[in-house]
Amino acid sequence: MAEIPNEPRAFAVFDGDLDQDWFDRYARAQALAVDTEAMGLIHGRDRLCLVQICDENDQVACIRIARGQADAPRLKALMESSSIEKVFHFARFDVAALATGLGIRVNPIFCTKVGSRLARTYTPRHGLKDLVNELVGVELDKQAQSSDWGRVDELSDMQLAYAANDARYLLPARQQLEMMLRREGRWELAERCFACIPVMSDLDRFRFINTFEH
Repeated sequence: MAEIPNEPRAFAVFDGDLDQDWFDRYARAQALAVDTEAMGLIHGRDRLCLVQICDENDQVACIRIARGQADAPRLKALMESSSIEKVFHFARFDVAALATGLGIRVNPIFCTKVGSRLARTYTPRHGLKDLVNELVGVELDKQAQSSDWGRVDELSDMQLAYAANDARYLLPARQQLEMMLRREGRWELAERCFACIPVMSDLDRFRFINTFEH
C-alpha cells in the first residue's frame, strides 16, 4: 500500500480565485475533483475558507477564500460548466458551502460517498480515508482534518498538503466506483441520486430537517 510522502507533493496556491492560466487548463478537463474546507459544518455560520481542485493530470490548486469574499468568477464558471463533471466526497456539504459562500450552483456532480454507499454494500466504512485506501491503495494522513482553516493567509504546509491530498485521489476513486456500480446494475440509480444533491444541499442551507419524513 502506498503512503503519502513526508514531503508535500506540488500544488499551486491562489488568493480569491484561479488565475487565467489555471482556469484555462481546468476548463479543458472532462472532470475535476473538488473539495472544500470551512470553519465548521453549519452553513451561514461557518464560513468557506479553502477550495481545492485537481484534474486528471494531478494538477492541484488550492484557492484561499478571504473572510467577506462573496464571489470568485473563474471558479464559478468552472463549477457551473455543464461540460465538466465535478467529483466530490460528500458533495452535499461542499455544494452547499460553495452556494452559501460564493453563490455557486455546482452542476453536474459525482459524489464518491453516495457512490460508495451504493456500490460498497459489503462495508459500513464509507469515509474518504477508507475509500481511497481500498480503491486507490493510498493511506491518507488525516491529522490536519480538524484545524483552524480561518487563518487563510497563515495556513501551514501540513494543512495545505492535507487539503490537496483530499482532492487528488477522488478521480481514480470515482472511476473504480463507476465500474462497480455498472457491474452491479446500480449506475442509473446512482446518477439519479447525484442529480438530487443540489436539492439536498439547499434543504441543508435553509435548515429544513427531516423534510421527507412522515
